[in-house]
Amino acid sequence: MSRISNQSGVGGDGAAVVVAQNLVKTFKDFWLRDRARAVDGVSFEVRRGEIFGLLGPNGSGKSTTIKLMLGLLKKTKGRLAVFGRAPNDVAVKKRIGYLPEESYLYPFLNARETLEYYAKLFSLDHRTRSRRVDELLEMVGLAGVQHRQVREYSKGMQRRIGIAQALINDPELLILDEPTTGLDPIGTRQVKDLILHLGERGKTIILSSHLLSDVEDCVDRMVILYGGKIRAEGTCEELLETRDRSILETDSLDEAALAEVRGVLARRSIGVASVSRPRQKLEDLFIGIVERARADQVATSGAQSGGTTAAFLRGEGEAAEGAQLIERLVAAREASAPVRPAAVSEPTEPAGPDAGLIDQLISAGTRAEPAAPAGPTGDRAAGAPEATEPDRDVIAGLMGEKNGPSKGDGGRSKGAGG
Repeated sequence: MSRISNQSGVGGDGAAVVVAQNLVKTFKDFWLRDRARAVDGVSFEVRRGEIFGLLGPNGSGKSTTIKLMLGLLKKTKGRLAVFGRAPNDVAVKKRIGYLPEESYLYPFLNARETLEYYAKLFSLDHRTRSRRVDELLEMVGLAGVQHRQVREYSKGMQRRIGIAQALINDPELLILDEPTTGLDPIGTRQVKDLILHLGERGKTIILSSHLLSDVEDCVDRMVILYGGKIRAEGTCEELLETRDRSILETDSLDEAALAEVRGVLARRSIGVASVSRPRQKLEDLFIGIVERARADQVATSGAQSGGTTAAFLRGEGEAAEGAQLIERLVAAREASAPVRPAAVSEPTEPAGPDAGLIDQLISAGTRAEPAAPAGPTGDRAAGAPEATEPDRDVIAGLMGEKNGPSKGDGGRSKGAGG
């Protein structure tokens, strides 16, 4: 599940989205005396398109650092920039999606109303709001319970709607503070898959968690905090690789093969610490059991597993829909366009809304009546069809001619010319 990074070990393109230099945050008491230094000289960069991990136990300064990036707290010392601007710049806010450690939701609203509310805060139009709300509810598995009030949701279901509201504005920078708290293994796997998918799309993501397995599966680079200071920093490979051990993975070996391998290693004075068979993760086992139960159509009253990633998060929004509609209209017009011989000169078409109908009537008259001989005024122009008497009546009426053919004279009118 881990993300494939580029050669530099980082998923981004190198441009810095968040820059912190010697960042310090000190909380003071009523008498303005230093009470606690939550962030103490922290320096790091988060690059564009990177999944960056903030690790540490509770009270290590992770959430305080995030609130400083969001402009919810003011720094005591140091430098902090987000998209090259101060964190409290309003122009920066619309480019950020934030999931707090605790989901602050209005309990009397249902899931749809909650997402509609946050969408209106970003001034999304009605059509975009409706489409995104539908896609996000389906993605987080709450489409079937979207009309229940949030206060009736379990903690895991509230966490799902919190993730949806963090994505409603399709943010460039997504900050997730303990995103899998309260989620079952299915929801946890879904969130990690979503993080990886958004990273592949070029989103910049800051993931704060004390669940190390979640971070290990997703991040490109990480810092480990303790006591407000950075204790370690680097990629997963740099921090997790053990250099004093080697792993040799083969197909299953019988006892004779194992004895031969042990003999080869013993001649090189290399001991074998243990021989065991590989194990799958408990998460994988759990997911497999649940999927088999779903295949047997076992009912559940909780949140359903989510669908695919929302279309607007995959970059398949209104622009793609508009392009497809234009292509269909152009193809339909080309298919219905009449093919005319190039050698025949085009007659002048009458203007107005009745032009198409006149063409149809003249064409019908040409098919019904054979070519007539030349009249008293001379030969007709070559290729010009002669309309029948009823057709002339209709044409004259449509064109508003005062001297059109009369139904009472029994023949062609004088103005017809023969």
